[in-house]
This record gives sequence, C-alpha cells and structure tokens, in this order.
Amino acid sequence: MRNHALMHVPFEGPAGIGVWSGQHGHSMTLTRLYAGETPPGQDDFDRLFVMGGPMGIYDEQEHPWLVPEKRFIAETIAAGKTVVGVCLGAQLIADVLGARVRRNPQKEIGWFPIELSESACESAITGFLPPSLEVFHWHGDTFDLPEGAVHLASSDACRNQAYLYEGRVLGLQFHIESTPKSVTDIVANCADELVPAERIQTAERILSATAEDYARINSALFGILDRLPG
Repeated sequence: MRNHALMHVPFEGPAGIGVWSGQHGHSMTLTRLYAGETPPGQDDFDRLFVMGGPMGIYDEQEHPWLVPEKRFIAETIAAGKTVVGVCLGAQLIADVLGARVRRNPQKEIGWFPIELSESACESAITGFLPPSLEVFHWHGDTFDLPEGAVHLASSDACRNQAYLYEGRVLGLQFHIESTPKSVTDIVANCADELVPAERIQTAERILSATAEDYARINSALFGILDRLPG
C-alpha cells in the first residue's frame, strides 16, 4: 500500500503511523505543506493521512496552503479512498464535510481518557478497543459531527473525539500515533500552551508517560489501521 501524509509543521509527522506502515511493508511519502510542497496526484497514493498542527482550519490568511489542502482532501474523499485525520487533520476533514469547527470551551493537553460510544463498541473497526482508553491530547478546537458520520468517542472536556464517515474516513481528535519522540517534540515546540488549567498537564507529567502507555495507544492505532478498508 502507498500511504501518504500531509504535514503542517515539521514536529507533527506520522510517528506511529510510519511505524505501522514499515511493519506491513507499505511505503510512506510526505507532503510538507509548511515548506511549500504540493500534494501528489490521486493516482500516486492509496491511503491519506492528514496530520496535526498548532494552527486552526480557519487560519487561511496566515497559512494560505490550507485552501488547496482542503480541496485535495475533498478530492481524495470523493475518489473513494481511506482518509485518516489526526487532531487538526480531523478538524480539516470535518470542515470539508460541511461541519462547523470552533474553539472548544477549554484546551485539552496531556494524558486523559476517552470513552467509546455504543456505535464504536459495535463497529468492526473500533469494536476491539476497551470502552475507556487513556490517550494523548493536544487541542484547543473541536468540531461538530459531520452529517452522516458515526460518533465514536468523547471525553469529559470534548464531546466529539472521533468519528467515522462512510466506513473509510476517520477523524481522531486525539493522538494515538504518538511516540516518545513525537511527544517530546510537541512539548518543546508548543511549551507556551502549557499554562495552569484544569485540563492542561505540566510538561513533566506529559513526559512521564511510560513505554506501556505508548504501547497501549499504538496498539489501538495499529488495530484500527489494520481494520480500515483499502
């Protein structure tokens, strides 16, 4: 399989998604939108991953590449391909599908649990997961559920944590692709967001995650990617 990822900043790459691709013998190519690169043609990849970033989907004046990126995501969905969005990526997909993206009442940064919906527990793609799972978060925005999408997960701070559209377009507000390096990188680059708040953990708490924590979330990611079509 030819996997392709859209990157918005140099410190939020595929991480565990790249590990999964390598384990299965899939290729992984990248478009570094922040560096002026343009996405490939639709014939040049099979599955699309839309990664995270500290900007918002509405920051088009500051990041004009968001406009053609949204068109590219829409074209990829229309082509019938599997698309996975992480954090900003999930928000971009929601926006492309006509849903509203807005500020969440509070930022959610750190290791917090999500609760799976009944639909998620019954899904062939996510039904193998436990009803509650502690995952890594780093977001200040949220999205409405796109029309026709299945609601998959929520947290105390954010109702819409995950959704599935047409059985092949997955939006994940949280980061189960995280690795120790990717978390260290985002802490180093976005440390100004780590201010005292109810749902914002300290850098020390975030970086104290164990190998077992990363194994748990990566196992969830790998299981989902194994079960998605395409």
